Amino acid sequence: MAINKTILTQFGKKVREERMEKGISQERLGELAKVHRTYIGMIERAEKNITLTNMGKIAKALGKKVNELINF
Repeated sequence: MAINKTILTQFGKKVREERMEKGISQERLGELAKVHRTYIGMIERAEKNITLTNMGKIAKALGKKVNELINF
């Protein structure tokens, strides 16, 4: 269970960093990724166990590859 939370925390932190670097809001990232803005917030706070499909959508919206948003 702890490793799952670590992965979610790392992914969420990286999503937030990339989003802030690009100067876009959670709402705008949600629009680009075709997910709800509250979902982006939940991911950034590691409150949501994100699917691979949605990881791909968010990575694409940020102009990144999924593996660039995950540190193991």
